[in-house]
Amino acid sequence: MASSTLASSPFLPSLATPNHKRISLCLPARRLPVAASAAPKGAAAAEAARERRRFLERYGLNPDDYEEDTEPDPREERRRERRMRKSGRGDEGAAVAPARPVERRETHKMLQVLAGKVRRRKLLSPKDRNVRPMMEVVRGAAFDILQSAGGSPASLRPGLWLDLYSGTGSVGIEAMSRGCSEAHFVEMDPWVISEVLKPNLDCTGFLGASHIHMLRVENFLDNAEKSKGRYPSFDYISVTPPYVEVNYSTLLDQLARSPLVGEDCFILVEYPLKTDMPESCGDLIKIADRRFGRTNLLIYGPTWSAKKKGTILR
Repeated sequence: MASSTLASSPFLPSLATPNHKRISLCLPARRLPVAASAAPKGAAAAEAARERRRFLERYGLNPDDYEEDTEPDPREERRRERRMRKSGRGDEGAAVAPARPVERRETHKMLQVLAGKVRRRKLLSPKDRNVRPMMEVVRGAAFDILQSAGGSPASLRPGLWLDLYSGTGSVGIEAMSRGCSEAHFVEMDPWVISEVLKPNLDCTGFLGASHIHMLRVENFLDNAEKSKGRYPSFDYISVTPPYVEVNYSTLLDQLARSPLVGEDCFILVEYPLKTDMPESCGDLIKIADRRFGRTNLLIYGPTWSAKKKGTILR
């Protein structure tokens, strides 16, 4: 009989009196005890749940009024936590840190060309501090020294210019404005190239005489050393790196053996205070070393340029 079977089932509460008529029960939801250690796993657990629902429905009971009283498997909990950590989401209940808004980078026209064909032409520079252009007083002094050392105080000796860590391109643009025929710019930040450097070259009319290399300076120097003849040798090289992101000794060693350095090349280096700088760079000797506040300007040049001046410029 249905009633006797129902009463004898270990999954259901016992009924007081057997009854051959159809029984309609409205019971509050209760939990059916099932030992955690005996709980089936995986596909077996799903089949057991379906069988349980069919058993309850066979006797006119709503399966949703009953739920298993099983404790979570600690091993499964640990596996779930590992999956969450691996995916970077952490615990489901943990608070999610708000995403940091992407800072919009802006530019302003705070620089200008100091002399030459495009004198006083305004140049773009980023408002943030990720790019640190050479100060105009330092740039002006650098070109005065180069012109004097080159034997032509009124103008820059013509040649090719390599602007390392170019940023805004203000140094290479100044060089072309004063007489250089061509300049190469090495800059790794794509936003600076597209929003600052290229617009500056375009507005000064030097875009056609420029070559932009978007990669790290160290990689550019490595490529030049491994593939001699890939790039020309230069008459001028400017090095204006972010102070905290460069090892000057390593960088100057790379330049000393680089095929990029021409026979009569001048190398201009901007460096911070309390930095030991070598007296020479390859075959080039120090011809100038000046201080501007917290910035130092050092220039290496061929021996004949120092003899022409007689002493190192201070």
